[in-house]
Amino acid sequence: MTTDTTRGSTADGVDSPDGDTARPSPLEPPAPITPPTTSTERQALAEQYGLTKMGVRPPLWSYIKDVARRGPFIRVLGASTAYARNQNTYLGQLWAVLNPILNATVYVLIFGIILQTSRGVENTIAFIVIGVFLFRFVEQSVNGGAQSIAKRTNLLRSLHFPRAVLPLSNVMSHLTTLVPALVVMCLIVLGSGFLPGYDPVPITWEWLLLIPAVGLLWVFNMGLAFIMARAVAITPDLDNVISFVLRFAMYGSGVIFPVVHYVQRLPEGVRSWLEPIMEFQPISVYLYLGRSSLMNEDGFVQQPLMWVLGIVWAIVFFVAGFIIFWRGEERYGRD
Repeated sequence: MTTDTTRGSTADGVDSPDGDTARPSPLEPPAPITPPTTSTERQALAEQYGLTKMGVRPPLWSYIKDVARRGPFIRVLGASTAYARNQNTYLGQLWAVLNPILNATVYVLIFGIILQTSRGVENTIAFIVIGVFLFRFVEQSVNGGAQSIAKRTNLLRSLHFPRAVLPLSNVMSHLTTLVPALVVMCLIVLGSGFLPGYDPVPITWEWLLLIPAVGLLWVFNMGLAFIMARAVAITPDLDNVISFVLRFAMYGSGVIFPVVHYVQRLPEGVRSWLEPIMEFQPISVYLYLGRSSLMNEDGFVQQPLMWVLGIVWAIVFFVAGFIIFWRGEERYGRD
């Protein structure tokens, strides 16, 4: 009599513990995930995975840290924008220097030589050249800031990033092109002292003060760029008015002739309140700081008050402009 050796084996050839044939159990389905039903549960789940709402203005401190983390990107974007601005021209990056030189030449010929409007100033060439070069930085920052949001709607709708990157990088691009232009400006001021009828322009330690003066102007321009970016993004028609405002600012800030010298000819009642406004308004202050650093004249000596005003204007405009821009963060690219 033979013994059944297959008894107690499983279908896979493995004996079950009790000697019976064990059948494979079907796969059990995973437990169902219960979706969050309340806003508190959804918020807790979003915080768990680091998710944030789209189209919502972040807290100010979080926004500042987010922008600060993108500092290297802002510098690279600004440099690349500055390089691409004149890339398709024959002279290329030379236009960053030629444009202010040509503008300064025109103003020197018309207002300095033909009309003789730079009264009260000994070195007319240095006065106008410094004013034109520095004011051009303000003008470019305002125009660039105004277009940084309004002209990049597709980019804003495609990527999520702090919008303050755009006006900051735009001002950085103009600062990049200003640096070589400042070298040429200093050479023109120095060379003007060799012309007939002009006193020599000595190189002193005060020339180094041009660096902090331009630094304060840069901070001030960033504040202007923030304000103009927010204003034009909300009201695009303002973009057509900017050129007229800048033209008024140029003539009212002493870029090509000393405004205070002509204000003193007005009646006493008007001069008493108009003269301090024209002398201590932001652009006039920064032009004075630049001229007092390079020009060796009694009318442009170093004044601590002007440096204090330069610091105050830079901080006030940058902080106010940043907050104004931040308050419209959720609207950029959606209007």
